[in-house]
Amino acid sequence: MTRKRVTGAAPRTARARTARARTTALVVAALLGSLLAACTGGDGGSDDGSSRRPGRSPDESARPAGPVLAVKIDNVGPARPQAGLDTADVVFAEQVEGGLSRLMALYATRYPESVGPVRSARESDLELLRQFHEPTLAFSGAQHKLLPLIDRAPLRAATPESEPDAFYRAPGRPAPHDLFLRPRALMGSAPGADALTTGFRSGAAPPGGTSESARTVRFPAARFTFTWSGDRRRWLVSTDGRPTVTTGGDRVAPATVVVQYVSVRASRFHDYLGSTTPYTETVGAGRAEVLRDGRAYEGHWKRDTATQGTKFTTPDGAPLNFAKGQVWVVLAEKP
Repeated sequence: MTRKRVTGAAPRTARARTARARTTALVVAALLGSLLAACTGGDGGSDDGSSRRPGRSPDESARPAGPVLAVKIDNVGPARPQAGLDTADVVFAEQVEGGLSRLMALYATRYPESVGPVRSARESDLELLRQFHEPTLAFSGAQHKLLPLIDRAPLRAATPESEPDAFYRAPGRPAPHDLFLRPRALMGSAPGADALTTGFRSGAAPPGGTSESARTVRFPAARFTFTWSGDRRRWLVSTDGRPTVTTGGDRVAPATVVVQYVSVRASRFHDYLGSTTPYTETVGAGRAEVLRDGRAYEGHWKRDTATQGTKFTTPDGAPLNFAKGQVWVVLAEKP
C-alpha cells in the first residue's frame, strides 16, 4: 500500500500562529497550577498539632477508606469471656431488652483471629453506623420486622447465612453464645484508621479535670466499672462486678472511656419474649464525660445528622481530645 504524499502545503497564517500560542499558554497555566497545588499541601493534611483518632470525620476526606467492620457482641454472663474485644478500635456499650447490655465493636486498624460471641442487631445500630462509609455489620440475625430496614440501610449485612465461611460455632459453649466470626475471612485486610470516620480526635488533654480512680456506669440490669491503672495507663474494664477478659486471658483496658448521656426510648420492636426493644438516640446533643489519664473531664457531645461523626467538646467549646488507643463509649441513659 502506497502512502499518499501531501505537497504544496500553504504557509502558516496569522490565525494559526495565534491558536498555537493560546494552546501553549493553556498548557503552561495547567503545569503551574499543578505545581502550586503540590507546594501548598493540596492533600488536605492538617498541621494544627492534633490528630484524628480513630478516624477523620466524613467532611475531611473526599476519598473514604475501605469499610469499617462492626460486630455485635453478646455481653451476658454465659457469653463471657469474649474473643477479640481487646483488639477493637472502638467499643460501644448499649442497652437492650430487660435493661441488659450488648456491645458493638469496631475494627479498622487490625483484625483479631476471631470475634464473638456474635449476637443479633437492633434498630439503634443502623443510626449509629450511618456515620461510617458503607460499613460491614456482622450479626447473628434480627427480628424479622427489622430485616427490611437492615436491607435498605447503607451497609453490608454479614450473617452466618450470607457468609457461612466466615462464621463458626465454638465447641464447649452453649447456644446461642457459641457463634464466632473470623474477620479476615469476611473482610480480607484491615482498611486502616481512616475508615473510622467518627470525628473522634486524639491529642493533648484539656486543662482542668478531676482526679478519677474508678467510675461505674449502670444500666437497669447491667453495669460497667472502669478502674484506672497507673502502671498500664489504661482503664481496666469490669462488667457486672467481674473483670472483663478475653478468651486468651487478657484484661480489656481502653485508653479513653466516654460516658455519653443519650435519650433511650421504646422502639416498635420486641424480642421473642415480648420485651420492648429500647432505641438509643445517637443523633442530637447532650452531656458527656471523658475519662483519660486518670482524670475525668466534663464535656458535651453533638451529632447534627446521622451521616456526621460525633463531636466532643469542653464546656467552652474547645475540642475534647482522647488519649491514643482504644476508646469505649458507654451510651448511658440521661437522667
